[in-house]
Amino acid sequence: MAGGRERSSRTQRPWSVYRANTFELSSEMIGLALAGNSQDPDEPVLEFSIACTELATPALERKPNSFVAVSCTTPPQAFWTKHAQTEIIEGTSNPMFLSSIAFFQDCNINHQTQVKLAVYDVKDRSQGTMYMLGSALFAVKELLQEKSHRLELELRSAENQRVGKVTVAAWQMEDRADHRMSVRSLPESINGRTVLPVDESLTESMGVRIKYASLCKDSLLRSVFGGTMSRMYRFPTTDGKHLRVLEQMAESVLSLNIPRQFVKLLLEEDTARVCELEELGELSPCWESLRRQIVSQYQSIILTHQETLSDLNSYRGPSFKASNLKADRKLEFMPTNLHVQRMRVQNELGFEHTYDVVTIGAPAAHCQGFKSGGLRKLIQKFEEAKKHVYEEGCSAQSSSQSIVYIPQDIVRAKEIIAHINTLKTQVNYYAERLSRAAKDRSASGLERTLAILSDKTRQLVTVCDCKLLASAIQALNAGRPEYIASKASPTTEPEQVVLRNDQDTLLAKWSGRNSRSSLHVDWQEEEWEKVWVNVDKSLECIIQRVDKLLQKERRPSSSSLDSSQHDLQGSSQKGDEKRRAFWINPGSSSQDSLPSEPPPPSSSPPPYSSSSPALSSSARPPSPEQENYGSPSAEEAYPGEWSEVLYPLLTTLTECVAMMSDKAKKSMVFLLMQDSAPTIAMDVSLQYRRDVVFCQTLTALICGFVIKLRNCLRDNGFLRQLYTIGLLAQFESLLSTYGDELAMLEDMSVGVMDLRNVTFKVTQAAGSSAPDMLPIITGNRDGFNVRIPLPGSMFDALPREIQSGMLLRVQPVHFNVGINEQQTLAEKFGDTSLQEIINVESLSRLNSYYEQFKEVLPEDCLPRSRSQTCLPELLRFLGQNVNARKNKNVDILWQAAEICRRLNGVRFTSCKSAKDRTAMSVTLEQCLILQHEHGMAPQVFTQALDCMRSVGTREGVIQKNLSGLLPVRDLRLDPSLMYSLPLLALSPNLLVVWIFLSVAYFLAKVRCR
Repeated sequence: MAGGRERSSRTQRPWSVYRANTFELSSEMIGLALAGNSQDPDEPVLEFSIACTELATPALERKPNSFVAVSCTTPPQAFWTKHAQTEIIEGTSNPMFLSSIAFFQDCNINHQTQVKLAVYDVKDRSQGTMYMLGSALFAVKELLQEKSHRLELELRSAENQRVGKVTVAAWQMEDRADHRMSVRSLPESINGRTVLPVDESLTESMGVRIKYASLCKDSLLRSVFGGTMSRMYRFPTTDGKHLRVLEQMAESVLSLNIPRQFVKLLLEEDTARVCELEELGELSPCWESLRRQIVSQYQSIILTHQETLSDLNSYRGPSFKASNLKADRKLEFMPTNLHVQRMRVQNELGFEHTYDVVTIGAPAAHCQGFKSGGLRKLIQKFEEAKKHVYEEGCSAQSSSQSIVYIPQDIVRAKEIIAHINTLKTQVNYYAERLSRAAKDRSASGLERTLAILSDKTRQLVTVCDCKLLASAIQALNAGRPEYIASKASPTTEPEQVVLRNDQDTLLAKWSGRNSRSSLHVDWQEEEWEKVWVNVDKSLECIIQRVDKLLQKERRPSSSSLDSSQHDLQGSSQKGDEKRRAFWINPGSSSQDSLPSEPPPPSSSPPPYSSSSPALSSSARPPSPEQENYGSPSAEEAYPGEWSEVLYPLLTTLTECVAMMSDKAKKSMVFLLMQDSAPTIAMDVSLQYRRDVVFCQTLTALICGFVIKLRNCLRDNGFLRQLYTIGLLAQFESLLSTYGDELAMLEDMSVGVMDLRNVTFKVTQAAGSSAPDMLPIITGNRDGFNVRIPLPGSMFDALPREIQSGMLLRVQPVHFNVGINEQQTLAEKFGDTSLQEIINVESLSRLNSYYEQFKEVLPEDCLPRSRSQTCLPELLRFLGQNVNARKNKNVDILWQAAEICRRLNGVRFTSCKSAKDRTAMSVTLEQCLILQHEHGMAPQVFTQALDCMRSVGTREGVIQKNLSGLLPVRDLRLDPSLMYSLPLLALSPNLLVVWIFLSVAYFLAKVRCR
């Protein structure tokens, strides 16, 4: 109503900061009161607390266990809608409820909205039996028109008998400091009504709130999170004041978006691996059979990835995976019950703090089962199988002189492939830039680009100049059908270097009297050396030609002839060089095609094969004579076009690089094929399970990074810590070490540790729409990079180091303490060693992270705390508890969580499904923070904890998992079903009964319609 009327040009304030000088408020004023705060979208438009007095029960000897259910209706709506309820307070006739009732901007209430308060008495909490004591009605207009914004209403039973009173008190922000702070003397007018503004401390707090990132309205967070649920509380403090607590919980669209991107990357990586195997060319029958087996395994997993990607793309459900879908193969890459839990605390002076925790069901491969254990046990079995294969290979090597690679060689081979792929791309890129600079005749650009091109090319040559690569090339050559050593090999006994491919084994054996230490090995290495020498020589030709072009550009034209003659003389003296370029022609069998000694300077150039398909005539590296005596003619032919002069040389370089890279990559692929062959089935199965677990963990990490970065966008200390030593990610799990949960713990621990291969990069978003600000994943299993797009205004607030694209690392730690009855069995009859190992390993990494912090960063980068215990003491206490081996030692979790908050870390909490145990942990942590950091009165600790657990946002997780989609109140259910929900959650038997009754109720509703 008030939205269409003209408002004051003065900065808009929430309704509660105004106090009218008249008893009656106009409808315009009420409309203004319910308009909300444009600066703080999470500010409720109406908030009130409830207290009851003189509650009477039919049994006079018994005091009620009461709670209040709040319903509302706005004309012309003809039915009541359940809005909220308070916690249950037991054994008193005068309960004062800590949970306040808040109406937010999306509630669409107005001054005509009617509110009904129904007070219930819970007779038996374990059985969930209750009845309504009485109810009262009031209109929002009545509450706002009261000068004190306070109503006292009589409670009437169904028989219209008085059963007590209920007091409704609307919260006003100015009440916190009116009697201590001075107010401005000048009144302001709104629509002819005189109102007094609040004191300046309030306006200062409003300025602080501008920095607050709302889950509902912030452009970045709104694109990542949705379905926000909010609850309000008012808790007393030790100094007689109160805390205003806003609890929120939101889903994330990344639960589906990240798995889609991740599976697509896996599909591309495995498809590329199959292509690499196919590109090896023709192999002997033994190796060909093995390749077919490996390709078959990869093709099977590719089909699985394609089906998974199709299922994820066609999914149209909610943006979270309910716990009953944990074992659904179509959604196995999605995390279970991923939510962000937020607590925003504000004291009476307007200062506030925000605490975020990401909650997630333990990342595990539920679909694949746990009969064979989790990832830790499976990895151990796989390593034992590889070790057994290696030992067998070593014994076979002693008898057949075959080549066996140690595990370090396999790691090195993967690194070489990655380096070759990267450097080859960079060489081609800078060769193109050099050509562009030559076309533009930019001397400075030519020099800068040539320096980079030279560096990247020499790095590539260095990578390819290694013994492992030479031996792998020899093995690949030996794997060709009917391989026979070239007649050009430097030996006088051909029978000693002839290889044959045994049809019954995968080992290429030497025939003859000598072993592989014969001269043939040196000849093979010489063959490979000549390949990468071609690249090096081509680069030298480009450098010399660029130097000549630049010298000719800089010197006067009158002396050009003298200089040319001088260059020719100087070049002729360099003819006898140590390294010469040789073109290896595998198709030629003549001795002349591969001279054993370099020809003298005056001889003809090395005889390159013009018939070779691998390199065109323009790509043959020119000899020194060609460079010295051919260059002047080229320069005279194209006196003004540098690009025409450099183009043939750049083509030569890129084609030589392509040939060298292709040969090196194929040899490394063949090496990896040999290594993976005996255990390929186990390898693929293990990797798939690891991918599933890692994807779930990665999704949670990205959610935590986004919300932490947004909240600390103006925290220079955190940003400096972020780009200096990386982000601390602390995972807390409550899994038992018994049964299936032991295997889940194994899965989760590996998934968390794999996050060390993840880096983040912050970029500027291309647009302002929600899809433009979704994270983007790149990379492969060796390392993933996550790009976080930020709106321009946020990106500009970042330090220069992050803006320049610096990769931000992650340091994950994981602490687990089992707390359920299964853990009791594990402690008495089972084994808790896995939990102890995980905690000890994480303690070591946490100490290491803090040591890095102390070495490079000052203490003022960390947030302030009211705690009297310093971080070194906390770490010492944590170490004592980790090593104490005490049963269900939850002190480990509390201390690890506090250390994480004090170190600017991101918190993650999980149990099997992220419901019951996670809710207990999160609510307990919130109450501990309120007591230790914000001075909440200790006498209300238990009541506050019960309040958060019974009517807080964690109840929404239970609701969504039971109903599958929406909170219960949005389904227009009978109120009695809603009231008993938090009670039923305490009893599994009642929960089953409640589910059956709910299904019957839904079916009845459908039939009635």
